[in-house]
Amino acid sequence: MGAIKAADVATLRKQSGAGMMDCKNALVEANGDFDAAINVLRKKGQKVAAKRADRDASEGIAITKINTDNTSGVAIVLACETDFVAINDSFKALANSFVDIALEHDNKDAFLAADFGGITVAEKLTEQTGVIGEKIEISGFERVEASYVGTYTHGSKISVLVGLNNSVDNADILSKDLAMQVASMGASSLSYKDFDSDFVANETEARIAVIEKDNIELGRLGKTLKNIPQYISMSQLSDSVMAEAKAVIEAELKAEGKPEKIWDRIVPGKMERFVSDNTSLDQEQCLLDQNFIKDENKIVSEYIESFGDVAVTSFKRVSLG
Repeated sequence: MGAIKAADVATLRKQSGAGMMDCKNALVEANGDFDAAINVLRKKGQKVAAKRADRDASEGIAITKINTDNTSGVAIVLACETDFVAINDSFKALANSFVDIALEHDNKDAFLAADFGGITVAEKLTEQTGVIGEKIEISGFERVEASYVGTYTHGSKISVLVGLNNSVDNADILSKDLAMQVASMGASSLSYKDFDSDFVANETEARIAVIEKDNIELGRLGKTLKNIPQYISMSQLSDSVMAEAKAVIEAELKAEGKPEKIWDRIVPGKMERFVSDNTSLDQEQCLLDQNFIKDENKIVSEYIESFGDVAVTSFKRVSLG
């Protein structure tokens, strides 16, 4: 075998992303056979991947891609072990290459089986694990299809897709604001109407138990006790519950000696406070029911209404960790 040509080393490096010495050693081991050298690098990747399979890949890049007519979008996380790798330009380029392919596929399995320069995406991940020396994986994959799809990415750490049922004027602004809301507040459901009754009941019991336990310690320390809510979701606030709450408020006003003629100016505010105090689950998990981060005098559903005849069909969030 003749000397390994620098041009062959450079070509192998460009295709594989491996270091110059790794490429040269692979070509030497393969007796100058380019295809065989690629297999040498892949086998190295498989060995490294096996050794690092149990490592925590909590760093990386969250990234989205929307098609040209804004009717479908995908969000993925290309994860690695360290921030040092995540901020590398070649890693960012790899993430961009992956998300371009991901946009053409409906789910993660199909994406991983897709072609990447003659090998599958899954094989490319294994190859790059050997090149980089860290566990590399797709830890998040989400897709949204709608009449209009918008997106927002927060610092390469969180990416969100939002689908709207109508491409209204300024749909780009609305969808981005909603995606920022999801990124910031972490909604996991669209509305309290989507909650299962058993889930709400179990969550109510668990939250009350936590507050009661906290109050024991606060009482021991002589501090103000936390309010124990009766309810945690609008799904529990039936007409009868609301009527009873109103009756209690009116009885309190009467006991305080407030003239009945001014009750109509006081009761609505107190009812709003009752709802706020008893819908903590909705405010944490339901996008439409959260306070809007750009104007806390509105809830998200009210902000959406200001754009006209439009509604959110779905949203998806991916993040590191």
